[in-house]
Amino acid sequence: MDIINARVPEYKALQQISIDADGIIQEISPMYLVGKPSPDKQVIDVAGEWVSLGGVDLQINGALGLAFPDLNADNQDKLPEICQFLWERGVDAFLPTLVTTSVENIQRSLSIFADFVIRQPQNKPTAKILGVHLEGPFLNPEKRGAHPAEYLLPLTIDNVKQVLGDYADIVKVITLAPELDATAEVIPYLLSWGITVSLGHSQATSTQAEQAFKLGATMVTHAFNAMPSLHHREPGLLGSAIANPNVMCGLIGDGQHVDPTMMKVLLKASSYAKGIFLVSDALAPLGLPDGIYPWDTREIEVKNGTARLLNGTLSGTTLPLLVGVQNLVKWGICDAEEAIALATVAPREAIGINGIIGKPASQLLHWQMTQAEGNGEAILTWKRIFPSCEDV
Repeated sequence: MDIINARVPEYKALQQISIDADGIIQEISPMYLVGKPSPDKQVIDVAGEWVSLGGVDLQINGALGLAFPDLNADNQDKLPEICQFLWERGVDAFLPTLVTTSVENIQRSLSIFADFVIRQPQNKPTAKILGVHLEGPFLNPEKRGAHPAEYLLPLTIDNVKQVLGDYADIVKVITLAPELDATAEVIPYLLSWGITVSLGHSQATSTQAEQAFKLGATMVTHAFNAMPSLHHREPGLLGSAIANPNVMCGLIGDGQHVDPTMMKVLLKASSYAKGIFLVSDALAPLGLPDGIYPWDTREIEVKNGTARLLNGTLSGTTLPLLVGVQNLVKWGICDAEEAIALATVAPREAIGINGIIGKPASQLLHWQMTQAEGNGEAILTWKRIFPSCEDV
C-alpha cells in the first residue's frame, strides 16, 4: 500500500509513504522520484495534505477521573480505558506523570505501571505507556505551584533512591530543581539509570542551569511556568535552555499557562520545533465536563479546559495534546507543519524515539486545513487514516 502526495513533517516536497503487508511503514520517497503506482497496489492520495504520526504526550497527569498518583489495585482497570481514550484523540504514546505526593503513593503507582507496561498489547491500536514522568518531589518550595509542600523532599542521592525504589526502570523522565543539589551527584546518578532529567519548578540561575545541562540534563518542564521570568540581565533557567541546542523545552498550548505572544517569542527563539515540544499537562478531569473535582486532599475547578486550585493557582489543563496543535495554527503562531511537528516529531526526539520509518501505519494521522465560516479563522483537523489494524 502507498500513501501518495503527502506532506510529511521534516520532509521536503510531496512524499510517497510505502507500507508493507504487515502494516509497517517501510519507506518515504519524494514523489518526483517514484514511478507510477502498480495497478494491483492500493493507493491513498491525500492530495498535498499533511500526514504524520500521532502525538506523544510527555506530561499528562491523569484522565477520565483518575489521577495517576492515585492509581491502585482497585482502579488500575481504568488504564486500558485511558489508553483507548487518548488513542481516539490522536495520541500514540504518553508518559503518565506523577506529581508530588508521598513516597508510598509514588511507589504504589510505579509498581502498577511497571506491571501494566509489560502486559500492554503491542498490536492493538491504543496509546502505549512508554514509562513514567516523575514531576517531583525534588522541587524548589518557592516554585512548587500547585504541588503540596508537605511532600517535597531535599534533592539527595539517598532520597532519590528511596523514591525510585525497585522501579527505576519504569521512570523515563524526572523533573527536578537543580539548585537543590549541592553535590552535583544526582543528575549523573539518574542518567546512569537511563532517566532523562528535566529541570523545572526551580529558581535556578543561568549559571546553575548551565551546570545542570553540562551534567546531562536535556529538558525543561512546562516552559515559563514555575520558574523565574526571562530577564535581559539574568536569563535564568529558561534563557539558558533556549540558548542550548541540546536542550528541549515542554510547552503547554492552552493559551492560559503561556500567553500566545510569549509562545511566539519562545518558538522563534528556538527555531520552532527544534527546541520545543508540546505537552498537555492534562489532569484527571480530562474527558469530563467542566466543574469542581477532588485533587489530592484539595479541589480543583475546571473552566474551559483550564484547571486551577480554588485559590486561583494554575494546576493544569483538561485539553488533549492535539488541541495545542490546533491552537497554535488558529492563533497564527506557526504554520501547520511546525505545529504538527511540535506534538509528533519533537517529543519523540526529546526522549530518543526513532522517526516514522518502522512504525505501524495505524499511527498515521491525516491533517486537513479549513476556514471557519464567518471569521475565516484557520481550523486544523485530523483523523486516523487507519482507525484499526485491520484497515491497513
